[in-house]
Amino acid sequence: MMLVGTGAALGACLRYLVTTLIKRHSHFNFPWATLLINLSGAFCLGFLTGSQMVNPFLGAGFMGGFTTFSTFNTEVFALGDGGLKTLAVLYLVISYLGGLALALAGLFLGKTC
Repeated sequence: MMLVGTGAALGACLRYLVTTLIKRHSHFNFPWATLLINLSGAFCLGFLTGSQMVNPFLGAGFMGGFTTFSTFNTEVFALGDGGLKTLAVLYLVISYLGGLALALAGLFLGKTC
């Protein structure tokens, strides 16, 4: 449990840092930070799984703390409530399909390394 908790804390800190940096340089009302975090997290977790390097610290811990499903859902609703329904649907589709595609790509790459 300590490994999972430590990994989650480190992953959450990295998520906060990435979010802060991207929001500082983004002027468009789109959740680029969460999209990048969740897509890269899907790829990394796929890679770790494929290469059999996934463990409680990296998997449930770090990657679980780094990626964020709750923020993603909140942002989808915020875009829709803000009158950007098409953008909300686009964000939803890119996140799910892109996440699935990148997880599979990571899994494949992890198995071949």
